[in-house]
Amino acid sequence: MTEHRNIPISLPSTGEEEWLALKEPLLSGWLTQGPKVAAFEADFAKRHGVKHAVATTSCTTSLHLILTALDIGPGDEVIVPAFTWVSTANVVLYCGATPIFADVDPKTYNLAIDQVANKITERTKAILPVHLFGRCADMDALAELAPNIPLVEDAACAAGAAYKGRAAGSLGIAGAFSFHPRKSITTGEGGMVTTNDDALADRMRIIRNHGASISEEQRHLGPKPYILPEFNLLGFNYRMTDLQGAVGLVQLQKLDGLLEERRQWAEYYSRELASIKWLRTPQVTEEYSHGWQAYVCFVDETVAPRPRNSMMEFLQSKGVSTRPGTHAVHLLGYYKDRFGLAPEDFPGARDCDRFTLALPLHNQMTASDYRYVVAALKELE
Repeated sequence: MTEHRNIPISLPSTGEEEWLALKEPLLSGWLTQGPKVAAFEADFAKRHGVKHAVATTSCTTSLHLILTALDIGPGDEVIVPAFTWVSTANVVLYCGATPIFADVDPKTYNLAIDQVANKITERTKAILPVHLFGRCADMDALAELAPNIPLVEDAACAAGAAYKGRAAGSLGIAGAFSFHPRKSITTGEGGMVTTNDDALADRMRIIRNHGASISEEQRHLGPKPYILPEFNLLGFNYRMTDLQGAVGLVQLQKLDGLLEERRQWAEYYSRELASIKWLRTPQVTEEYSHGWQAYVCFVDETVAPRPRNSMMEFLQSKGVSTRPGTHAVHLLGYYKDRFGLAPEDFPGARDCDRFTLALPLHNQMTASDYRYVVAALKELE
């Protein structure tokens, strides 16, 4: 390796089309939630096989919106994975409810079904499986385990992913997506709720807009400008802007092509790294159409030439950005202190926190970039 590179862990795939898409809302003057958001919602719902899509400011607010619309509050419990981004647990606390952690399977990074079974009580009002890194959770097993408990999908990483031929976001009572720049498609910040439940969708649209009984479009475009909305629900300002909606429309048109490119390079990684015995690459079966938001490996430090953190420092010195997969939430100070949690309470999540390694995988990388990453990893052997 004679040539030094700087390969970021992720970069959004944006360009001239997204730039031009901003022109129409800027010239029209309709910058807040409006026709571009509505069009983005309609196209996103169609792509993910659901009746309704409700755009929001982030996946975090999408999750909060769903739980609020389900009337989850004080005294209620919501089961969440112990290995996930912190907002999955935070939104439960926002509602005044209690997050109940369940361990994950280190081979899939998703909820371990047998661990969920031990956490269900009469106070369990929802289960919040995460489709981590773009691989859907085992939703059929969860539905069989808890047929009367709503399943709320944290699909932050899973735009375009599928499970047994069904799109992420259509597998539970509702799903929440992220359009953060580290995701496969982006609107800068932004999120989306998907659902097939008509009443839930209506309720979420109202809560998203301060609890207003009529939308901004109805107020400004209707024949009676003197009408103000009634407020019968406590709501939030979780509306997406039309600038974001315009960018989202363009990004969504690219989604399938972006996912196919990521899939091909994920297969390349798996093929080229198979000879590294201390590195377990992502496991994918035919039941899953992976969204490949990230390519996350597991380092077996019992046989590895050096600890994971030392590997990450070496790769960084070579210009290859890596990251741990995500957090073990029960190890984070706030949750550890508030709920009296210890590392050994969730050993699967603890080990994923310590030993996962995310490699660069995004649509701005070249073939030579991928070869460079593989060569850098093989230098560690």
